[in-house]
Order: sequence, then C-alpha cells, then structure tokens
Amino acid sequence: MKDLVIIGGGPAGMSAAIAAYENGVRDILILERDENLGGILQQCIHNGFGLHKFGEELTGPEYAWRYEKKVRELGIEFKLNTMVLDVSEDKVVTATNTEDGIFQIKAKAVILAMGCRERSKGALNIAGSRPAGIYSAGTAQKFVNMKGYLPGKNIVILGSGDIGLIMARRMTLEGAKVHAVCELMPYSGGLARNIEQCLNDFGIPLKLSHTIIKIHGKDRVEGVTIAKVDERRKPVAGSEEYIPCDTILFSVGLVPENELSATANVSLSPITNGAVVDQDRQTSVEGIFSCGNVLHVHDLVDYVSEEAEIAGKAAVEYINAARGESVLIPIKTDGKIRYTVPQRITKKKDVAVYFRVSNIYKNVVIKVSDGDNTLLSKKKIKVAPGEMECITLKKEAFENAKELYFSLEEM
Repeated sequence: MKDLVIIGGGPAGMSAAIAAYENGVRDILILERDENLGGILQQCIHNGFGLHKFGEELTGPEYAWRYEKKVRELGIEFKLNTMVLDVSEDKVVTATNTEDGIFQIKAKAVILAMGCRERSKGALNIAGSRPAGIYSAGTAQKFVNMKGYLPGKNIVILGSGDIGLIMARRMTLEGAKVHAVCELMPYSGGLARNIEQCLNDFGIPLKLSHTIIKIHGKDRVEGVTIAKVDERRKPVAGSEEYIPCDTILFSVGLVPENELSATANVSLSPITNGAVVDQDRQTSVEGIFSCGNVLHVHDLVDYVSEEAEIAGKAAVEYINAARGESVLIPIKTDGKIRYTVPQRITKKKDVAVYFRVSNIYKNVVIKVSDGDNTLLSKKKIKVAPGEMECITLKKEAFENAKELYFSLEEM
C-alpha cells in the first residue's frame, strides 16, 4: 500500500512528486520504465529550458537534473527499468521489472505522467516502399545526441513541430545538409523562436502548405517528391518537385501515451487525446490525476512542471480528504479555440486555463463569458496553434456561472 504512486519519472512525474512531498505526503513511489529519471529531456541537449521556472537558460539534462537532485535529496522512492502494465479504476497498479518480477501496488492516489510519443510514418499513408533512412525526428535526436550516430547526410524533414525544427539545426551543425522542412498546414506547428533560431539563422527553407507525396528508393531512401497542397490539403497537380536525399525525418505531431489511462476507465478528450480533467488535474476517476504531455502536449517544459505541481498538491488534498466545496462548471469553446485544459471546474478557486487556437489569428480579443455576460476579455496581437495561451480566472468572476464559454473575436 502506498499513499501516492506516480507513473513516469520525467519532468512531470518528478515535479508532482516534489510538490506532494512538500505538501505533507511522504509515502511516494515513482515508477519509470527507462534506466534514468528525466524522460525525454535526457536527449534534448539544446538550451532554452528553464527560462520561466528558474530565470535562466538550461539544457534538457540540466533541467532534469535539478529535479532529480531534489528527488534524491528528499529521499523520494523510485524504481527504474520498471514497466507499468495496468492501472485499475480502484487504483491498483500492476508493474514489472527484473528485480521484483510482476508486482501490484494499491495506492490511495495515482498521478499519470507518462508523457507522449511521436506520430509515425505509418499514420500518413505516403506512397513508396519502406527503405532505410526514414526516422521520426525524436529517434534521430536520440541517435545523434546520445548514441553518436549520424542518420544521414542529405535530409528532408516533414512537419514543422519543435522537434523537427530543432533537428534541422542539429543535423546542420553535424555537417548534414537539410534541403527543406515541409509543412502540410499554412502555418508552422512550432514556436516562433525555433523557426527563427533553427531555420532562418541557418538558411533552411520552410515550405508551408507542402507535403511529401512519394518516397523514392528500395533499399535506401534516394529522394522524395514534394508538392504544394490546396485549402483541402490535397496535392496541387503540376506543383511536384523532386528532392534527392538519403534521409527523411518525420515531425508530424505528438500523441499522449494514454493506454494506461484507458485501462483505468479514464475519460479521454478526442481533441487532446489526453484525459478530461478539472482545475486540479483530477480525471473522471476519483483519485487519479494526470499532468504533463500525457494530458496535452506542451510547448515548454516549464509549463509541464507548473501543471505537475498542481496535480501533486491536489493529490495530497485528495489523500487527506480535504477537497472542499464541490461545483460543476463545464468549459466550452468556439471553433477558433480548439480546446481548454481544464475542461471543467469543480471547485471555486482561482483557475489558470490553458488553450490552443485552430489557426493563426491577428488582432483578436479572447473572451470568457457565462453565456449571458462577458466575464473577462484579453487582447492579443497574434495567436497561433504552435503556441499555447493561458488566462487566469478569479473565482469571483465565475461564482454564479453554470458554464463558461471561451471564444475568439477578431477586432
């Protein structure tokens, strides 16, 4: 029996554990399937982490070490090389490793912090055979940064997510030639700073509204045919262009790892592919919380840590049966705002609501209403799908609301 079991030892899992410990719960266990704590940050050797959380630029491993060091100092228990097989609705965690075999732990509360994985080529239905030289951007990142292997010399990248942009720069620094970054949408999926620092600074072309329509080569990639796409995202006849290359990197989105959430009957959002949660990051199953990239994909690890701290503190409240007055206020959005996290409010307290938009909009007002009255409005010069937005709602603003409605109005 454990008070709190945390699945995942990345930045979310460690932040949640530290927050729970500092709020009074000591009986904590982190289960991590890798051989080290830190999650994906171990292979992110570029800087840019920690600006919001620590006020300084850190590399991924440096950021992870700050939390790992704290976990070790506090004496929080963790098991490495441990694969969680199942989480039940009544919070029984089944896991396995080489030392303990298959074992079960009954927990008073569970925090899901499993992170996300990359969407693969198989989800894209691109014509061509299956030659060597096709990688997800994260796999190439691990090869280069942790294994010391260079996947190829002439690269084409499909997708402009942050990992793809960062790998465009990384491969260039290692002596490879990145011929193009192709993006299906008319806007980039990555942060503006990454477009500037990773592509523009190195003269790497970003081809918006373009995609790969065919991969050439049998044993090894020999080239790709790219084409411009129309507003329905269908290739435009006559716009085809052949690019010779020996390697293709896919950076076509991240998918939260929610297979374990499903085994616990946690309700999942069809938009985020993560759990439906309240302001405390509690899922539809009482006592099971979710945070980090397994909940929704974040831009910055600093926000992952902030969200995990919310989940850690809330888990302590749940364990101590100190939940307070309960309400139910669903949050709804218009088409311009794709989703919010949380999706509902169950306690009258100040709430930070994170959300993403569905397109690039300029000179807009973000409005929050209760259906009849505007409770809050915030002007923005520009909003884009690649950058998460946040609005903090004071509890006084929605005290009498039955539901909240987030919308975007162009000025």
